[in-house]
Amino acid sequence: MARGVFRSGVLVRAAHTLLTWAVTLVLFLHNTDLRQCEERGELLQPVLFFLLVVLSVVLYFAVSLMDPGFILIDTVKCVHGESEEMEKMLPQASTPRLRRCGYCLLQQPMRAKHCHTCKQCVRRYDHHCPWIENCVGERNHRWFIVYLLVQLLALLWALLIALSGILPSVTWSLWFRVNGFLLAALAVVGVFSVVVVVLLCCHLYLVSVNCTTWEFMSRHRISYLKSCEAEENPFDRGVVCNLWDFFCICRTVIWEQVYHRNNQDTV
Repeated sequence: MARGVFRSGVLVRAAHTLLTWAVTLVLFLHNTDLRQCEERGELLQPVLFFLLVVLSVVLYFAVSLMDPGFILIDTVKCVHGESEEMEKMLPQASTPRLRRCGYCLLQQPMRAKHCHTCKQCVRRYDHHCPWIENCVGERNHRWFIVYLLVQLLALLWALLIALSGILPSVTWSLWFRVNGFLLAALAVVGVFSVVVVVLLCCHLYLVSVNCTTWEFMSRHRISYLKSCEAEENPFDRGVVCNLWDFFCICRTVIWEQVYHRNNQDTV
């Protein structure tokens, strides 16, 4: 994890953190609901908001520095420790053969992809996120969505707090001078809120149908999806099962077996 701190993403992470605390400081220093609660000695709301911001920053760094599922060994083996290769476990007639990455030369399990930014193959690759400067893959995808949920709560709360501190004035120029910092914070929070809402909705939809961003955007170029019909998803087990598996089952999934089983069910 410490190695990830010194990668090129350090500037992105530092900028995100500084912006988060700058907006938080503005909300606490101006005449907002937070400031009024502090002056009245009612500390519950300020403390809860501060803890929510801290939680969002902690989750941001956790997702940003977490291993998304990098493939580090050449031979794909059974996750239970058996010695035979995956290819020998699977019926080759109905399951596409495992391919070897043309960049790092490692054998890729199904749904894996090489990330040109991270320069490694990632299991159940979703996308490389410039916001966290890390890939979103099998290991950190659920935590990425949890982070988006917490971040959205913090942003919406910050939006209400910023609006509560806007003061009226006799002229427009004076109004802008009095509320300048709050208006800037409001603009930042508003833009981030829209971005997070869009991201969260897209990811929740894709998770509910057991599809990744990469598979959704590049379906026509992916070998194991080319033969499927336009609306067919060989990994979809229904919304409830997809959500349960995604959020509640923390293990490496052998997607070749899921693919083969679902193909058999549709025959």
